[in-house]
Amino acid sequence: MSQMNESAPGQSALVRTQLDDVGAVKRGKVRDLYDLGDRLLVVATDRLSAYDHVLSPGIPDKGKVLNQLTNFWFSSTREIVPNHLLATRVEEFPEALQPYAEQLAGRSVIAAKAEVVPFECVARGYLAGSAFREYSRTGSACGYSLPEGLVRASRLDEPLFTPATKAESGHDENISYAELVDRAGSELAERLRDVTLELYQHGRDLAAERGLILADTKFEFGWIDGELTLIDEVLTPDSSRYWEVDAWSPGTEPVSFDKQFVRNWLDESGWDHDSPPPDLPGHVVAGTRDRYLTAFRRITGSDPEL
Repeated sequence: MSQMNESAPGQSALVRTQLDDVGAVKRGKVRDLYDLGDRLLVVATDRLSAYDHVLSPGIPDKGKVLNQLTNFWFSSTREIVPNHLLATRVEEFPEALQPYAEQLAGRSVIAAKAEVVPFECVARGYLAGSAFREYSRTGSACGYSLPEGLVRASRLDEPLFTPATKAESGHDENISYAELVDRAGSELAERLRDVTLELYQHGRDLAAERGLILADTKFEFGWIDGELTLIDEVLTPDSSRYWEVDAWSPGTEPVSFDKQFVRNWLDESGWDHDSPPPDLPGHVVAGTRDRYLTAFRRITGSDPEL
């Protein structure tokens, strides 16, 4: 069984999986994780979250786009750092999962279990989001003093590594590099910083070849057999800001191919960010889907399997 919701004419979104007798399930904001014993089945649903709330309705095909784009980036970055992927196609999955092939196709992977590093690792090449809001108040961001006169979407002289706590519930909190050193130790902090910035620079360079700016992104890591390993999602429109390079103009809201479109609508709706969020109207659902598909096509040069 699976739970669908109608989100656009002729389209439906998979917002909740139900795989009977497969294993214990843990549901994150957008992913359903099934415990297969020594491995995990990771299913990217069509749920969309913003401001730490899961929104309704879902975005048709979003999970397939994000899953397949993550797989593209896992392949592209495996010379930088290993990742947790074991299988990406349903026909490679265990026999017990084959009855659910139609539900899982294109939106799921088998992954090795990892001991999760409890920090989100953020790289910022441009001033946006929480870093821009902090800079506007204080002239600094995430422990870094920044030059005067920067505006929204300004390019930074060098990409910044700005870690955050990884909260099970509630809001993640930006912390300084010094705080990361205190909590994780200098050796791990340095490793996380260096790998994060190398991954960001790799993604930034490839995106630039496709006419996109990778403004910022976040990564998650875990330990597998004693080795630092890239996990979760990678360089997707859910975890990154992608802007149209030809339309980029510091001081203005960039033309984006990520969920900033949804955040902007929520901000303009009058929602207080604490009460249950309003339902997304059809044009926001369709516009979000179009932006995610555009990002996939621009980055990979191909269409996702939908």
